[in-house]
Amino acid sequence: MAKYLYKLGHWAVSNKKKVIGGSLGILIVAAILALSIGPSFEEDMEIPRTQSSEAGKIIEKAFPDSEQTGGQVQLVMKAPKNKTLESSDVNQIIQKTLKDIQKDKAVESTASPSDLGTISRDKKIGYAVITYKVPSEKVTEASKEKVENQIKKIEKSGITAGIAGDVAFSEIEIGGITEAIGIIAAFLVLALTFTSFLIAGMPILTAIIGLGIGLMAIMIGTNVADITSFSLSLSAMLGLAVGIDYALFIFSRFRQELKKGHPTEEAIAIATGTAGSAVVFAGITVIIALLGLAVARIPFLTMMGVSASLCVFIAILVAIVLVPAILGVMKHHAGPDRQNPLLAKIMRTNHKEESKQPNKWGRFITNRPLPVALCGIVLLSVITIPFFQMELGLPDNGTKSPDSTERIAYDLLSDGFGEGVHANLVIAAELDTPENSEAELEEVLDKLRQLPQVQSVNPPIPSTNPNIYMISMTPKTGPNDVETKELVHDIRKLSNRIEDKNHLKLMVTGTTAVNIDISEKLNDALPLFATLIVGFAFLLLVMVFRSLLVPLKAVLGFLLSLGATLGFVVFVIQDGHMAGFFGFHSSGPVLAFLPVIVIGILFGLAMDYEVFLVSRMREEYTHSGNAKNAILVGMKDSGGVVTAAGLIMMAVFLGFMFAPDPIIKSMGFALTFGVLFDAFIVRMTIVPAVMSLMGNAAWYLPKWLDKILPNIDVEGEAIIRHKVDNE
Repeated sequence: MAKYLYKLGHWAVSNKKKVIGGSLGILIVAAILALSIGPSFEEDMEIPRTQSSEAGKIIEKAFPDSEQTGGQVQLVMKAPKNKTLESSDVNQIIQKTLKDIQKDKAVESTASPSDLGTISRDKKIGYAVITYKVPSEKVTEASKEKVENQIKKIEKSGITAGIAGDVAFSEIEIGGITEAIGIIAAFLVLALTFTSFLIAGMPILTAIIGLGIGLMAIMIGTNVADITSFSLSLSAMLGLAVGIDYALFIFSRFRQELKKGHPTEEAIAIATGTAGSAVVFAGITVIIALLGLAVARIPFLTMMGVSASLCVFIAILVAIVLVPAILGVMKHHAGPDRQNPLLAKIMRTNHKEESKQPNKWGRFITNRPLPVALCGIVLLSVITIPFFQMELGLPDNGTKSPDSTERIAYDLLSDGFGEGVHANLVIAAELDTPENSEAELEEVLDKLRQLPQVQSVNPPIPSTNPNIYMISMTPKTGPNDVETKELVHDIRKLSNRIEDKNHLKLMVTGTTAVNIDISEKLNDALPLFATLIVGFAFLLLVMVFRSLLVPLKAVLGFLLSLGATLGFVVFVIQDGHMAGFFGFHSSGPVLAFLPVIVIGILFGLAMDYEVFLVSRMREEYTHSGNAKNAILVGMKDSGGVVTAAGLIMMAVFLGFMFAPDPIIKSMGFALTFGVLFDAFIVRMTIVPAVMSLMGNAAWYLPKWLDKILPNIDVEGEAIIRHKVDNE
């Protein structure tokens, strides 16, 4: 592969104007297509073949008239102090507000709290319902603004109001101030790494071009595949981070080749063949990990992996095609001699010092490997402990900012009607025969009311099918409480007990039950997914490093960083420790698909860092046979690049951690600390320490195994050296 990339580097430089123009042209065309077609995200995260999914289908078929085609908004209100919603002046304000909202031609109907009977016992809190003529996702921003303007008016009269329902008023945005913070931080890291503001901007520029193409392609893809809006956020997060890192690797290698005296075009070609090979290998590893999300057999999760993989694939193409073309334009302006005096002074580097400085950390570790390794392992092990109490769930409006209209509505509904109002369960009761149905149903209702944590059970509603009834139940606890999960399982156990005796089957569905099934299915998929990932990593690294102990150390290090990442997520997000410091507004369960996402992405990044760091050690050991010196050379030559890459990843993920949406925030948080633990504690500390303890044994591989394993030259050094020598 290296020789083809070497030729590709030459071609990209020779056709630099066409490459740059073509890249920008593809971006513009993709943007025009995406914006003209428009996105069509599918936010349904239901999993096929679960009990809740099957029950939902039964109810949809049995109650066709109950299908709500128009979006609904619940306007939740709390009366001013010393008044109720039934006070004449308050009621007049509510009626006038709803009348004004009704003027919107998109509104089908409005109903006040008094009309619906949706008023709390103390008459202080209630909600009106606004029904639109179009589905929730089709409600325009203009219609939403009219509702928000009415809320501002009634709040002036002392009424507290918020919005609930299936119409999204706070939508996920890509490209906001939070992402800009991450990009600025990455720019500063690159500026200090290259001691040049000009060069620092180039990897970010190429990454943004690649990311733009990827995101536009995903937006177009939403019209032909079921892709959630979270897929776009994850793809943006990962595509931007790897795009900058991959460009960084090639820029760094280009500068190294210029130092050796190679002409500009040759240095670009060699950098594309060597660092480009490592980029392709690293990128394919990340892509395989992301596509591995399909193992869970959960459609929305599979599409998240496919979407993010597309952005990583484009980042690879940009790195090996567009970056060489950019270098062809910049030439010696991107060379090692082009240093900004201010940045050089801040970094306190010159050419002589530069060769010595990276070795300080390496010498510190190799001189005391046992205590360093133990400290790192113990630290990550302690951080891992909370992981064993992890509870999975899906965030609701209760996790949003206290100032958001959805959170205000959530808290008002909780105060007025109890936490269970957010966790309504729908039960499909299926009878073998309609005979004696009333008596059997009444007996079952009594048993349902006797279950723990049940607040109320509504009378059964008959359907067009005489064998199917719908029962609505309100728990005492919230949708993500353990007691609510236990209640869903209790209903299913009750169904198993009474099915033969009462000739009746109970099936639970509704948003809460669906979310519970999603969480449990994802939890069950974790061990298999992690096992496949670790097994794949071990085999791959055995082929790359021609060793048994180095790959074993690498995958054990990955498990350490993974455990610490998930443990810290539980410690902060679930248990609420330092939650406010990191911008989380309340504690709650860990995002159901977060562990699987973290495993896939962190695995890919961990292997990136392992390959870039240890491949240089292996190369040196092959030449010198000195294990300790090989570690020092690897830390000196590759440690700085890995450090910069890790800091850039953290900077980008940190930017997403500042996002207001709890799902995006939790993903950014987990990946930020995942990179911190893996890049800096595992790869830059534990790995060289453990390899120092192993000595020459680290590179042992049985001869019989060496013969049958394919030889993967990750950095393409042998091929490129041969190519250059021949010329």
